[in-house]
Amino acid sequence: MYKFIGAGLVLGVAVVLGLAAFQPDTFRVERAITIKAPPEKVFALVNDFHQWAQWSPWERLDPAMHRQHSGPPAGPGAAYAWDGNEKVGKGRMEITSATLPSRVVMQLDFLEPFEAHNTTEFQLEGQGDGTTVTWAMHGPNLFVGKLMSLFTSVDAVVGKDFERGLANLKAVAEK
Repeated sequence: MYKFIGAGLVLGVAVVLGLAAFQPDTFRVERAITIKAPPEKVFALVNDFHQWAQWSPWERLDPAMHRQHSGPPAGPGAAYAWDGNEKVGKGRMEITSATLPSRVVMQLDFLEPFEAHNTTEFQLEGQGDGTTVTWAMHGPNLFVGKLMSLFTSVDAVVGKDFERGLANLKAVAEK
């Protein structure tokens, strides 16, 4: 009887690992919102990490979080590192390119609670008296991510944070 239980467990683990191996090699999370503010105003809030404290969905999760800015105040080379509680972890972002007023691209490196290296992009498109902002993150889906995606998706986990952050950005930009 124990042999059957053991064989069943081994088979179950093999099936889960096999299914994980066939998950996509990359992921992408994307959310958008329309803000009643000119692209230049929204761009200034995204392109300067000093402004993120006003709208980032993670800033309020750990008021005692240690933050460090480096490089220029804004634009390419500007960097922001954080070290916080289990809700925000530890990591670093650096703006790699910025095109006023339409696009900001960042390298995002998570160090804790897990290591991941992704690209984050903000696209800003003027729409009449407002701006449509699209916030996206994409990167490699390593085996641990593939395994986790059998039970939940990056989109389900991060998408809600993006929605909250975009709503906060909207509130700040429309003041």
